[in-house]
Amino acid sequence: MDLIHTRIIHEGAGHWTVDFVGDDGEAVSVKVVDQAVTSEEEVVAHARQILVELTAFGTRGGGPGVNSYDVLSNGNFDSDTPSKGRRH
Repeated sequence: MDLIHTRIIHEGAGHWTVDFVGDDGEAVSVKVVDQAVTSEEEVVAHARQILVELTAFGTRGGGPGVNSYDVLSNGNFDSDTPSKGRRH
């Protein structure tokens, strides 16, 4: 999915929905409920962090990444061949 649009909906005190929309019509929605998040920039950063944390599921038994580069990559450091069919 190549991101082409980010839609931010403020639903009231500390309640936000961030929609990440791709070029092929796919979308991922993240609900953020946090009183400390007060701006659109902060809520998008928070929603991205939630997605990064979710990327651990299905890799290494759902364990955490080794480092920040590992978290943002495909996590395939033990293989000499790159992951095929994946777009990041």
